[in-house]
Amino acid sequence: MKITRCKLNRKIQIKLLEFFIAEVTARTAADLLGIQPNSAALFYRKIRQIIMYHLDQDAIEVFQGQIELDESYFGGARKGKRGRGAAGKVIVFGLLKRNSKVYT
Repeated sequence: MKITRCKLNRKIQIKLLEFFIAEVTARTAADLLGIQPNSAALFYRKIRQIIMYHLDQDAIEVFQGQIELDESYFGGARKGKRGRGAAGKVIVFGLLKRNSKVYT
């Protein structure tokens, strides 16, 4: 999948992509590049659609066959409660595809 019917020139597209990666809002990116905010917002939406398309393709591969699910809590140097009530811990959820990769 690729971006189609985009009237922005290639240089501006590349700069918008850099701003997208740097988590700059579409409105701010438009102001910095001197383009209409709606043009930047449309370009950002197209980038998100491409990302969603590729994630869907990966999901089809991941969820075929047998998989195992598990969650765990990491971090929290403080002693105290264990499990879900523990303060300062990060929840990590993982998928294991049999004879393949681990996804977190």
